[in-house]
Amino acid sequence: MGANNGKQYGSEGKGSSSISSDMSSSTDHTPTKAQRNVTTSEDSDLSMRTLSTPSPALILNPNPPSFSTQIVPNGNESSKSFIIHGETVALVHAPPGSHSHPSKPAHVALIDTLPDPVLLHIFSFLSTPHLCRCARVCRRWYNLAWDPRLWSAICLTGELLNADRALKVLTNRLCQDTPNVCLTLETVVVSGCWRLSDRGLRVIAQCCPELRRLEVSGCYHVSNDAVFDVVSKCPNLEHLDVSGCPKVTCISLTEESSLQLIPLHGQQIGLRYLDMTDCVSLQDKGLRTIAFHCPRLTHLYLRRCSRLTDESFRQLALHCSSLRELSLSDCFLVGDFGLREVARLEGRLRYLSVAHCMRITDVGLRYVARYCPRLRYLNARGCEGLTDQGVSHLARSCPRLRSLDVGHCPLVSDAGLEVLGRCCEGLRRLSLRGCESVTGRGLTALATGCAELQLLNVQECDMPPEALRLIRQHCRRCVIEHTIPAFY
Repeated sequence: MGANNGKQYGSEGKGSSSISSDMSSSTDHTPTKAQRNVTTSEDSDLSMRTLSTPSPALILNPNPPSFSTQIVPNGNESSKSFIIHGETVALVHAPPGSHSHPSKPAHVALIDTLPDPVLLHIFSFLSTPHLCRCARVCRRWYNLAWDPRLWSAICLTGELLNADRALKVLTNRLCQDTPNVCLTLETVVVSGCWRLSDRGLRVIAQCCPELRRLEVSGCYHVSNDAVFDVVSKCPNLEHLDVSGCPKVTCISLTEESSLQLIPLHGQQIGLRYLDMTDCVSLQDKGLRTIAFHCPRLTHLYLRRCSRLTDESFRQLALHCSSLRELSLSDCFLVGDFGLREVARLEGRLRYLSVAHCMRITDVGLRYVARYCPRLRYLNARGCEGLTDQGVSHLARSCPRLRSLDVGHCPLVSDAGLEVLGRCCEGLRRLSLRGCESVTGRGLTALATGCAELQLLNVQECDMPPEALRLIRQHCRRCVIEHTIPAFY
């Protein structure tokens, strides 16, 4: 039940409502006037405690007016909000239902008849902004919406969102029962929040020692200092996504990676998943430091880190012996020597992407095929130096291959496909897009040998429609992507 808004990540979750900068200024937290009749001390105490909590009316209005006033059904003003530079700055109020009102015969809504466990289960599917809104409905919903079991994850997005202020206010509210520490929060996703800075990440590092997953993809202002705070103060962190953060150049337990590479007192970072795609400032020195400090890595993505060279992968293979997935797509300086070092991972490597690495030839692929027999996925799209010889070595040495992309490799022809059809019976996905040397003979070998084929891409290939019909006949579950008008 604690996985409420953790289900809304992903490329998961880039267009949801944002929490406004009700969290943008501490001077905006103005308590409302005291009510004339306060029935119990419990109400009074609850009202006092909520002055430091985020108002659930924090959702940014797409086209907000310059001034707005919300009216409750009894005619009293419940809240006022002012617009500052396109953001809503809402006042903080006591929880709904804490004021006494004249008794009226009220109609009971159907949803109010649901027991608390049922409502909690419903709330567990809501995003962070919607959960804040629910807390404003009534006192019962307020108490349920802030149940710690619903706050194992915080998911925020929005280019205009003041993410630093949002994280500070939310963590303060979640730390109310356990001062200065939030023991329930394990996941924080703030991908696409352009205004997030090191200040927001330091709040997470200080308040969330149980953090296991952090995604700050596309946050341009995040730097090495904030990442250092998080990895040094959150020992349980296993999943870190800093893709698209150009200021991040290193992941280490030392503030200055140039002074010391070896972890302090034998300490290590427990990261298993690290995505540094588009971290364009990452260099060989930074990757060597990551290898020293993160020996437990199993998934590493370095797409478009164009400054990396072959030299950095020697330490990666030496220290990160558990690596199962590695992506080097568009790392233009990586060649056969780098693949030879990657091949030292031996039987552990399952996923490898070297798309558009123009320096890679059959020599590098032969190293991978010889020492990584359990390879399941290979993306070599755009590696124009690959030939049928390299594909043949791969097919004979990696019989468990499930997915292969050799699109735009003009030297791959029918001869390589025939060996592939004989040796890789479990092949399910194959891309031959732009392989001009492939004809119907190669597809016939695939049709008879790879009965489990599920996806075949032959776009920009000139071949007879009869070959594609043969694929459809033998591989009934196969989806064929093509540019041949005669085949339908």
